[in-house]
Amino acid sequence: MRKTIAASILTCSVTALVSLTSCTKDNNKIDQKPTPLTEAVVNVSATGICDYDQTDAPILAQGYKKVFGEEFATSDLSKWQVWNSGAYNNELQLYKPANVTIVDGKLVLTAKKETVRGATDPDNSTQKTFKYTSGRLESNTYFSANTTTPKVRFSARIKLAAGYGMWPAFWTYGDDWPTNGEIDILESQGQYPKVYTTDYWYGATSGEPEEITAKDGAVITSTVDLTTCYHVYESIWQKDTLQFLLDGKIVNTKYTGDATGGGGFIKSMFGKLQRIALNAAVGGDNFENLDTSKIQVGTTYIDWVRVYTK
Repeated sequence: MRKTIAASILTCSVTALVSLTSCTKDNNKIDQKPTPLTEAVVNVSATGICDYDQTDAPILAQGYKKVFGEEFATSDLSKWQVWNSGAYNNELQLYKPANVTIVDGKLVLTAKKETVRGATDPDNSTQKTFKYTSGRLESNTYFSANTTTPKVRFSARIKLAAGYGMWPAFWTYGDDWPTNGEIDILESQGQYPKVYTTDYWYGATSGEPEEITAKDGAVITSTVDLTTCYHVYESIWQKDTLQFLLDGKIVNTKYTGDATGGGGFIKSMFGKLQRIALNAAVGGDNFENLDTSKIQVGTTYIDWVRVYTK
C-alpha cells in the first residue's frame, strides 16, 4: 500500500471478481504496472463470522508468545506514530491526528470531507490542498520473522469502513521500502462490503517500485458483510510461507517458489524488520475509474491489535 505500485494489482483483482471483467490491457489499468511486475491472483470464498473475537489463550496454547498488545483501553497512543501529512498512491486525503481517536475502547479512524492544506507526503513537505481528511498510524515497534522467532502472527479485530471510495488497510512494511518487504493483511474497497484482498511485496532496490516483484495476491469474498460488524484478520509470517486468516480460519497461503509466483521473494523478507500500519485512505490508485462525485466517507474501527511470535 505504501507506494503507487503497491495498489495497482488490487484494483484489477477486485474489479475482476466483482464485475467479472478480465485484467487485460483492454482495461487500461494494466498499463500502469511496470513491466517486471508479475502476480498470480486467486479468488477465495470464505466463511466470515459476524463479531468474531478471540482471546490470547488458544494462541498461547499453540506455543506462541505475545510480544505486542494494544487493546485501546485508554487514550494513550504512545505505542504508535500518528501521521500528519498526505500519503502516496495518489490518495485524496490528508492524514490528521484529529481523525485518530479512541472511543469506548475502540480505535476510530474517521474519514471526513473537508478542504485543508498540508504536506504532500512524509517525503515532501510542499503544501497542497486536500478535499478529504482521515487517519493513519504505525507501530513504533518493528517485528521480524527470523532465526530467533521464525514465526510471527499479526492479528487485529476490525470493522471496515463502508462507502464508495474508502480504502481501509491493515498491513506491515519495513523501512527503505520495498527492500524489507510489505505484507498486506487486509485491504478493502468500501463499495464492496464482502470483499477484501491480501498480498505481499518485495523489491531489491530502495525506493524503486519499478523493480518490485509481487506474488500470489488473493481476493477474499466473505459470506457476511465486513462493514457492519467486527472480524479478525491475521497473517502468519514464516521463512517460506505467508498464511492469511479470517475469523480464525486460513483463507490463503502464499509459498516461496510457487510456479505461479515465479520467485522466492517470501524468503527474501526473512530476517527483515517490519512495522504495523493501520489507515483508512480515501480514493487513490486502488480504484479504477474512480468517480470522485460518488465518494462516501466512512469510519474504520479497530478493537485490538496483537502480535505473537513462536
